[in-house]
Amino acid sequence: MTHKIILDTDPGIDDAMAIFFAFQHPDIEVLGLTTVYGNVPVSMAAKNALTLCEMADQDIPVTQGVGMPWVGPESSYAHFVHGDDGFGNTFPEPSERELDPRSSAQFIVDMARKYPGEITLVAIGPLGNLALALRLEPELPKLVKGVSIMGGAAFVPGNVTPVAEANIWNDAHAAAIVFDAKWPLTMFGLDVTLKTPFTLPFLDKLEDNNEKLGGFVKRASQFYADFYSQNRPDRVCFFHDAFPLAHLLHPELFIIKRGHARVGTSELDRGQTVIAPEGSTASPLWTEAHKVDVAVDVDHEKLEQLFIDTYAY
Repeated sequence: MTHKIILDTDPGIDDAMAIFFAFQHPDIEVLGLTTVYGNVPVSMAAKNALTLCEMADQDIPVTQGVGMPWVGPESSYAHFVHGDDGFGNTFPEPSERELDPRSSAQFIVDMARKYPGEITLVAIGPLGNLALALRLEPELPKLVKGVSIMGGAAFVPGNVTPVAEANIWNDAHAAAIVFDAKWPLTMFGLDVTLKTPFTLPFLDKLEDNNEKLGGFVKRASQFYADFYSQNRPDRVCFFHDAFPLAHLLHPELFIIKRGHARVGTSELDRGQTVIAPEGSTASPLWTEAHKVDVAVDVDHEKLEQLFIDTYAY
């Protein structure tokens, strides 16, 4: 079974690893990359996405999307995690390809209308493009197969504030819109991604299986590992963004909990993803909230092998 996806992204080192994984796997058809600000400014995200397509010899549309939060000033960026170029200060040769002229939100709507019921939106950055697409086409939830996001922290602490994960915190109001929409939504947040560190031998195996793409991920990830290995005895990094893609292919690897979701938008709880598990409360404040699926664990060994094997295609 082939999964048609639109990959909404802010590349980003772990975005690059996920994008190459999607390109390589024969059961994933990437209809386009829609870019958003997050790890880097949106103009850099769009250029980086074009560069990744060039590296992977993929001729697909790349669009530039929102560059600001739904509410509030321009975001700060995660150059301290991903480097000045978003690729661990490796500065690959930039692509000379051109962007698709449509906005990311318009591209999402156009593709959903073209392939009704067939597309999974895989969002691995802040959710502004999806929120705007919902405003452009209120019937969008009926037109897509589902939504899978990397973001949030349901039952664990955040990584930007004590309660919020970076992608959701970056555009909390947009996330609230997306979580409240009546579409099947599965969340892959810090509950599962931070349980799954990847060591440097994993990067060696990616390079062994794919010298060009795996080699780039290995080089870019050295900076990434510097960040994640602070105050740890071992040298590791975390490839958060590939988890929703792995679930599309092998849902049996994951443990999922279902619950009613709310996203905080006030000063103190900005970006908090609060999940009330099914049956845990009778309060209408929660029971009237949309239900989402939340990944809380994964078979680490099999997940790692899936990534390694896919880079060999």
